[in-house]
Amino acid sequence: MKVTTKTLQDMKIRSEKISMITAYDFTSAVIVDSAGIDVILVGDSLGMVVLGYDSTIPVTMDEMIHHTKAAVRGRKRAMVIFDMPFLSYQTGLKDAVLNAGRALKETGCDAVKLEGGVEQKETIKTLVAAGIPVCGHIGLQPQSVNVYGGYRLRGKADEKKRLIEDAKAVEEAGAFAVVLEKIPAELAKEITGVVSIPTIGIGAGPECDGQVLVFHDLLGMFDKFKPKFAKRYGELGKEMKEAISSYVEEVKKGIFPDKEHSY
Repeated sequence: MKVTTKTLQDMKIRSEKISMITAYDFTSAVIVDSAGIDVILVGDSLGMVVLGYDSTIPVTMDEMIHHTKAAVRGRKRAMVIFDMPFLSYQTGLKDAVLNAGRALKETGCDAVKLEGGVEQKETIKTLVAAGIPVCGHIGLQPQSVNVYGGYRLRGKADEKKRLIEDAKAVEEAGAFAVVLEKIPAELAKEITGVVSIPTIGIGAGPECDGQVLVFHDLLGMFDKFKPKFAKRYGELGKEMKEAISSYVEEVKKGIFPDKEHSY
C-alpha cells in the first residue's frame, strides 16, 4: 500500500516510527523505496549535495521539479514530498499556491514542505484549503541561514517558547507533519507530545515520531562538512572512488575490456 498522510497519522497513533530520507533522482528513489523507506523528501539540500551550491538558497523551482519528477518515477510505495525552494512561497499567498500547485501537477509528488512556523501559518492554511498537503519545518531553517548567522542550534532557553508556538501554528494551519531540525532533544520530545501531527526529527533526538537524513550523509558520499546528527551507515564515497580508480588503472593497462566483456 502506498504511504499517505493518513498512513503517517496512523503511525503516530500506533507509536510506530516513521522513516524518511532524501533522494534526488530515479536510481536513488528506487533504492530507498525498495529498502522500505516510508517517505522520500526531495530536499532543496540537492543544491549542496548534487548541484554544488554553497547553500540551499540558489535552488530554483525548475531544478526542484526536474529532480522530483525523476524521484517520483522511481518510487512504488513511499510518499514523495517536494521541498519548496527559497522565494517560491515567501512572496505571497498567490505565488505559494501557484508554485506548490505546479509542484504537484508537474511532478506527481504527494505533498510539499516549507520552512517557517507562526509566520507561515496563513500560507500553510491557504495551501491546504487549495488541496495541497503540507509538511511544516521549524527549528533550524536552512533558507534563513543568513538571518541566523550560521547553522546553529535552535530552541535554547530564549527560543523554546517560540518553537512550541511555531509547532502549534503549523498544526493549527492544517499541516500533516512537521520537521524539527537541530533543536534540543528534550524540546523535541515536548513538542512531539503537545501536537497531534507526526514530528520528523533531524538533529532533534530520539523522541520524535520519525527521523530524516540526507541520502549522501547517510551513505558517506559528502565530505564538505559532517553534521553531528548525521550518522553514517556506509562509506560509499570511498568505495566508489576505489572502484573508479580500479577501472582507470585497468583501462590504462589494457586489462579492461577482456574476453568476457567483449563481443
